[in-house]
Amino acid sequence: MLNETPGDRTVLEVENGSVAISGRPILRHIDVRIERGEFVALMGANGSGKSTLVRTMTGLRKPVGGTVRIFGSDLADFDDWHRIGFVPQRSTAGGGVPVSVWEVVSSGRLTRRRLLRPLMRKDRQAIMDALDVVGLADRSRDGITTLSGGQQQRVLIARALAGDPELFFLDEPTAGVDLPNQQALAQALATLKDRGATVVLVAHELGPMAPLVDRAIVMRDGRIAYDGPPLADHEVHGPLFGASHNHHHHPAPASRDHAPHVASPLDRTSDGEGR
Repeated sequence: MLNETPGDRTVLEVENGSVAISGRPILRHIDVRIERGEFVALMGANGSGKSTLVRTMTGLRKPVGGTVRIFGSDLADFDDWHRIGFVPQRSTAGGGVPVSVWEVVSSGRLTRRRLLRPLMRKDRQAIMDALDVVGLADRSRDGITTLSGGQQQRVLIARALAGDPELFFLDEPTAGVDLPNQQALAQALATLKDRGATVVLVAHELGPMAPLVDRAIVMRDGRIAYDGPPLADHEVHGPLFGASHNHHHHPAPASRDHAPHVASPLDRTSDGEGR
């Protein structure tokens, strides 16, 4: 973009964000800015607040202080939800309903067309493209329950991709997924990155995703303990971010993320709020 300003490049911004549940502080003094095209890994131990931060970024959890802006708009005023893709932690992609892979992925087009309107050619093309990206085009007519857990996770990514979003949030997509499917997920996300998408990946460990990451944000006890170049998994979970570290990034006071599960308006199967 010609004459692009820093503000034009910012797709998501949290300033002095704080979240409390039933009066208990969960997130404190969060400052995050994510630029267009970045692949950001949001990391930390279970209970560190990383999933709660994502829910705050996407409007699923209201901050008690600070501001959240998406694509330059205050979150409360933002209504271009087709620009956002959300992939929850894996549960059952079909929600226990006997549906095909195609039907699950086609539901990702709902943000792009009127309710009950038949699929148009461009919709079908977007669905097939999404299935190609995750390597499941040959399984499109299979029942979702016939797929492995890792394949179902890839279907959820395809569903988000079908809506042609600009900003993706993925919450622990490799949790409980075997290595071959982790590698397939990484290949799919590499394609998204090559297309210029902005990705926020919540992860306990990166595994095959590590080469894709441009920047790491590490949460500890509801605050940002690190925001900078990518880190190896052993660094994130090592003594650097222990209780007594002296790292020059944000210090983190003792607190715990006890947030209960909140169903996502972007996906009613999401869980893992406190991860």
